Amino acid sequence: MTSLDRGQTPKTRQMPANKTALVAALDIGTSKVACLIARLTPCSPSETLRGRSHAIELIGMSHIQARGVKAGAVSDLNECEHAVRHAVALAEKMAKVRVESVLLSVSAGRLSGQLMEATAEIRNGAVAQSDIDKVIGAGMHHATGAGRTVLHALPVGYSLDGVKGIRDPRGMVARQFGVDMNVVTADASAAKNLMLVVERCHLNVEAMAASPYLASLSVLTDDEADFGAAVVDMGAGTTTIATYSNGQFVHASGFALGGHHVTMDLARGLGACIADAERIKTLYGTVLTGGSDARELMSVPTVDDHEHDAPQIVSRATIASIVRPRVEEIFEMVRDRLADSPFAAEPRARVVLSGGAAQLTGIPELAGRILGRPVRIGRPLGFGRLPNEAKSASFAVPTGLLVYPQFAHLEHVEPRHTRQLMTGTTGYFGKVGRWLREGF
Repeated sequence: MTSLDRGQTPKTRQMPANKTALVAALDIGTSKVACLIARLTPCSPSETLRGRSHAIELIGMSHIQARGVKAGAVSDLNECEHAVRHAVALAEKMAKVRVESVLLSVSAGRLSGQLMEATAEIRNGAVAQSDIDKVIGAGMHHATGAGRTVLHALPVGYSLDGVKGIRDPRGMVARQFGVDMNVVTADASAAKNLMLVVERCHLNVEAMAASPYLASLSVLTDDEADFGAAVVDMGAGTTTIATYSNGQFVHASGFALGGHHVTMDLARGLGACIADAERIKTLYGTVLTGGSDARELMSVPTVDDHEHDAPQIVSRATIASIVRPRVEEIFEMVRDRLADSPFAAEPRARVVLSGGAAQLTGIPELAGRILGRPVRIGRPLGFGRLPNEAKSASFAVPTGLLVYPQFAHLEHVEPRHTRQLMTGTTGYFGKVGRWLREGF
């Protein structure tokens, strides 16, 4: 029985505050596979980015076109394996190290966060760590439905004898102890297939984490988390959401709609091939139009691209008229999900956008009008030396994977002996995390 069958994906152990580690991040997306390798070095606590105990030095990086992935889920094992092997090999060559284990992002599988409360009677009078683990474990398993697996089980608050607002209950006396917790789950099959691809590459999965949570670790400021915020990661095949309240990650959701759907709309609307539609979206895509857009013209090759076929001439206003309806649909779906989350009760909360699809011209303005909140584009924060291509919103998730080990200790983790991960192929998961631990 795998850890996924028992209800939880693999989790990395707590990172020692005084030791250096090497970390490899793998983001398998619909449009690109990115692999980042970094050295994490202990540093003084950050005044602007709370919770970060290590400086991150990027030593290896690659990103290539994804293959065998649809809406963030594996659709062809062989094609996806080939892409992952290529991406990891390029990053290894740049970093001059050999990767054995990776941190892996998850955007597929209908991500869902459930804020729930679990309680228990305290027999010995004082709350012990074992009581906390027992209550969180019971709540986690209660929140895990059939065919689902837990990505995160994060305590967001404690209560003693019905009194909430307790920060650390250990050692305190009470008859009844409660935990408010955010349990983030995904379809187990989607997570298993992502892990299977990695295993076929003879790599171990040190931990798996939800894409919107990772993006928030990369782009969200402490003030935004404290006042309330929603991080909306707009990928090619999925749009995922992480909601924060009082500095805590309290909700997650997602749906299978993203930038690739905009590309397909352009291909159909302009009668162009998908590659040309993607190029047009990247260079000229906009959701806002002005007086000059009707006069700004560009040529679009026909699908057949016959030598004697003249390319069609379209205006930027025409492109905007195709792009805008789909983007409006995405933000209307985001609005509906935020209305059903704790975000709705935060009047000062703002929205931070990340992901490649968030880089279309006019996106913040359109999102602000539909969502009725302040909106900004989020880019990786607190990284000293990132290449220019990695400083954009499209790298929020892979850079967030590099930050994630510093926050892994906040999560509930099932005992190691219940989490031996074997998928029945090559058995490489029997040595989970060896490479990362050797760096400590």
